[in-house]
Amino acid sequence: MFPILLAVLLPFADPSQPKLTPQQQQRIEQAKASFEVHRQAALRLNDMAQSIQSEADARKFVDGIEEELFDHRGSIPSKLQSWITHSMRRRVARAEFAAVSDPANLIPEQRVVDVWNEYVREIGAPDNALVTVAEVHNLRDGLYTGSQRMWNRGGFGQSLWIIPGIYALDRNGKVAAGCRAIEALKVLHDMENSFISVKSARERVQKGVLVSDLLRQPQPEAAQPISTVVSLAQSPELDLISACARRYSEEHGQKAYKELMERLFQELFPVQ
Repeated sequence: MFPILLAVLLPFADPSQPKLTPQQQQRIEQAKASFEVHRQAALRLNDMAQSIQSEADARKFVDGIEEELFDHRGSIPSKLQSWITHSMRRRVARAEFAAVSDPANLIPEQRVVDVWNEYVREIGAPDNALVTVAEVHNLRDGLYTGSQRMWNRGGFGQSLWIIPGIYALDRNGKVAAGCRAIEALKVLHDMENSFISVKSARERVQKGVLVSDLLRQPQPEAAQPISTVVSLAQSPELDLISACARRYSEEHGQKAYKELMERLFQELFPVQ
C-alpha cells in the first residue's frame, strides 16, 4: 500500500526535494503497473456484475471476485480463507442470479440485520453494535453513492472494493429495499471492518437524511452542515467489531469461530 500512496503523492512533491534514485523510481513504476492490473480486473468485474443473465454468468462473477480477493491475500483473514468452499461459492452465485433475475429474490435487509445482530451478540460486542433496517439501508445508500462517485472519477477510484455494479437498485436508480448476494457480503464486511460507517449511517437516520439526497440537494448557507462521515480521531469504534471477533476467536478457538461463520452463512443464504 505504501508504494501506491507514494506514487499518488509524488505529483505534489516539492520540486526542490532531491530526485528519486533509479531504484525508487523503479519501485514506483512497479506499484503503478500492479495497481493498473487490479484496476483492469475491477473494471471487468463491474461489467460482469451488470451483465449477469444466467447462473453460469453469476458463477463466473463470483469466482472472479474470489480470485481477485485471494490475489490480495492480506485483505482476507486466514481464518476466513479456510472455510470458503466451492459449494459456498455456488450458493452465493445462485443467490446472485436469483437477485438480478427478479427483485422479489433480493436478500431482505431484515435478514442482513438479523445475521449481523446474531454475530454481534455471539462475539460479545456491546449493544450499541446492534443495527436496524433503517441503518443498514442508509449505510447501503452511502456505500453505493460513494462508490459511484469515486468510480466515475477513474484512476485510483476504480478498485475491487469500490465496484458500484454490485448494488441492487430500484427503478429510480436508488438503492433497493433488498441486497444482491455479493453486495450483502460487502456490506457485512464493511460493517465489521469499519464500524465507523455504521455510526455515520445511524447519525443520518436520526436526522432523516440519505447521502444520495444530501448530494442532490445543496444545503442552505445558514443550515448546520450534516456530516456524512465521522472523524477517525473521534471514533474509538473504528476497530470495535474486529477486536471483539479476535477476542472471541482467542477465547473459543478457531473451530468455534469457523462454525459460527458457517452458521451465519447458511442463514444469509438459505437453501431455496
